[in-house]
Amino acid sequence: MAASDRRRPVFRPACIMPRAPSRHDHFPRFDAERRAGLRRAAADAAAVWRAADSAPGGLVAAMDALADAPADVAVERLLPWLDDIGWLRARLDAALALLAADPFARPPLRPVGQGGGAGGLILAERGAIRLTLQLTPFAPAKSPPAPAASLVFVPGRATYRVLAAGGALLCPYRVAVGAGEAAGGFTAAAAATCRAGPPRPLVEGAILHLDTARQGFTLAAARGDVLLLELAVQPPSPLPVRSYDVASGRLVHVSASRRGASFRGVALTLLRQLGRTDAAPLFAAETQAGDFAARWHAMRELVALNPAAAHPLLAAMAARDPHAEVRRAAAATLALFPPSGETGRKGGGGPGPCTSPAPSAPYRRDDAPPCRA
Repeated sequence: MAASDRRRPVFRPACIMPRAPSRHDHFPRFDAERRAGLRRAAADAAAVWRAADSAPGGLVAAMDALADAPADVAVERLLPWLDDIGWLRARLDAALALLAADPFARPPLRPVGQGGGAGGLILAERGAIRLTLQLTPFAPAKSPPAPAASLVFVPGRATYRVLAAGGALLCPYRVAVGAGEAAGGFTAAAAATCRAGPPRPLVEGAILHLDTARQGFTLAAARGDVLLLELAVQPPSPLPVRSYDVASGRLVHVSASRRGASFRGVALTLLRQLGRTDAAPLFAAETQAGDFAARWHAMRELVALNPAAAHPLLAAMAARDPHAEVRRAAAATLALFPPSGETGRKGGGGPGPCTSPAPSAPYRRDDAPPCRA
């Protein structure tokens, strides 16, 4: 045997860690008939629920009839589905029956959340109206869980029915919003701080009504699972979505409240991370959006993706954008460009960082006074 062969490492099967068993090992991947039966059972359940919801007096029919109603009116008209939850019990029983018949069944319910944290099921959604079953599971721990770091305020209304309180404390928060801000004149510099109210016990069966542009809450000190039935109506609004640091009460982030603008913002971020310089026209189009937060987000991403393409648009934004904070942020970013009008790498930023990232002045407010109870 050659000396080079004797030096080659030998990997022995005994040294490999055994793979942990998984329930997916038993999935009937080779049983086409069983898989077809699973699909039929889920489709049949979905058809029954869809027919009930779409019939006159059904949940989805009621949501469709309220598509153009003010948020407070829509919530009030849909309260019967929170007051009497017999329909919800029947639906969950049907889903459990599917799982009892076959553990690999997939009941036609849309999950939200992931991992071991808070999650739930979207029970119905039409336009700006959503009905959700929210679960915050209890997990015993040696030390109390860390409190929520941030709290988001979304323009609209929400009503919660407490199905299981879990011994939790409800910690309310409030932030003031003026009439001018609600009409589209919001600025980070003038934004009020978030203020905490005194905690109170969460009571099973209680109904909580919130103006979600101004009111929010967190949960603390739970001793069991918390289950909430939430009815939220959050139509497009000139007032942006605002995120506050819970500990200090400072405004930390602003984003567009219109769902379409939010989805486009996520798509633009992905395109920037993929280095898709050929998509620059999409970024340019979004810099003309109605939401000032959407315009600035698109510009920041374009600067990071393709500084040369962003430069003339940034100059126009600095001169003519209708929002004062966007104009100031654009001007500050423009000052980072060398006289050639390029920054970072030639030919676009790609997935890596831009050497002169755009500041986020319209998004952050780090000089706000702290939150006070």
